[in-house]
Amino acid sequence: MQMRKLGKSGLEVSALGLGCMSMSFGYGPAADKQEMISLIRKAVELGITFFDTAEVYGPFTNEELVGEALAPFRGKVVIATKFGFDCDAGKQGGVTSEPARIKRVVEASLKRLKVQTIDLLYQHRVDPNVPIEEVAGTVKELIQQGKVKHFGMSEAGAQSIRRAHAVLPVTALQSEYSLWWREPEAEILPTLEELGIGFVPFSPLGKGFLTGAINENTKFSSDDFRNKVPRFSEENRKANQALVDVIGKFAAQKKVTPAQVALAWLLAQKPWIVPIPGTTKLHRLRENTGAASVTLSPEDLRELESAASKITVQGARYPENLQKLIGR
Repeated sequence: MQMRKLGKSGLEVSALGLGCMSMSFGYGPAADKQEMISLIRKAVELGITFFDTAEVYGPFTNEELVGEALAPFRGKVVIATKFGFDCDAGKQGGVTSEPARIKRVVEASLKRLKVQTIDLLYQHRVDPNVPIEEVAGTVKELIQQGKVKHFGMSEAGAQSIRRAHAVLPVTALQSEYSLWWREPEAEILPTLEELGIGFVPFSPLGKGFLTGAINENTKFSSDDFRNKVPRFSEENRKANQALVDVIGKFAAQKKVTPAQVALAWLLAQKPWIVPIPGTTKLHRLRENTGAASVTLSPEDLRELESAASKITVQGARYPENLQKLIGR
């Protein structure tokens, strides 16, 4: 798989990464640990060198899984993790980026990941109660101590990115971006381009919707996060099927899958974009990895753009309590 650099940082990773959250958290019961270790190792075989986790996924169990799975590949892969949610009680609480807590989290993450240094450390969400300059300053100290290599932010607004970047260069921003969530194009992408920051889109397949495997009749397990997402209500899934149909028609013409079109579209947007689709299934991992070899011509992109622009996606992408945490 070809490699990409995240902005001006010099951090080089595979053009597609692997989001590991769903293996432990968020989309129903945790998958079998040994199967997921095999899946992560298969991803390395397929050329993926960039793996994404966070302390809150589980909490804690996803970092342990990623640490164990990637132990044989130290120095050959890049692991990104995150701080910023209060999960000390063993479940996800509110946002918190107190400097002392960031330092504690990093020590715990290093142990769980079985590494000496965290390659990329993201603030998971901006904490309105801690100045972003203080957060960046704390991560700067951790970099000076050799515990962290690169600093990232997740779902931050342009002003916070600028303020943090003035204290410590931000290597990457991780936020949702796909054919069905294009808000970053307005302000975020131009800011990242100007500052030389890489972009790591999560949910590049619309939490599975853009694969075509979900429709209005799909039933999610009771602990699947999508049950709470307005965009995934039955009526909104029915309305949003129009976008999947457009992608599906385009994929059929190209003799590839809808997921591969959705990922290839993202890769074609900027050379410093590295999507991190997640999966628990080997056939999906192979399919997603194959997207790195799908080339969309300028004409393909125009055609897809034109068809997609006629469809208004229905439903908010987050329930209200989580919506308040983004773009700060």
